[in-house]
Amino acid sequence: MEKRDYAFPAGQPAAGRALAGVVGSGDLEVLLQPGSDGATRIVVNTSVDGKGAIWDALLARVFGGEPLPAVHIIINDCGATPGVVRMRIEQAFEEIKTEGQP
Repeated sequence: MEKRDYAFPAGQPAAGRALAGVVGSGDLEVLLQPGSDGATRIVVNTSVDGKGAIWDALLARVFGGEPLPAVHIIINDCGATPGVVRMRIEQAFEEIKTEGQP
């Protein structure tokens, strides 16, 4: 089991909370909640050791561009592929974006 911590610049705090995915064979869950103004913090708990460079590159691609809303994210991984990780993060952000819309 490996735990990794990340911080990225961000915009204003997110407006809500979201959960995307489930922990199970080959998948993961993304728990997202509003963060502090100007910062996104990510904690990755993964059952796959030795893949730090992949996590570093993936999260830098997702959060290294235009600042997203400030959030605190916990990712509980059970061996998901990078494509699934990105999809779950995008699903969580989509959920908070549409929260409150009819």
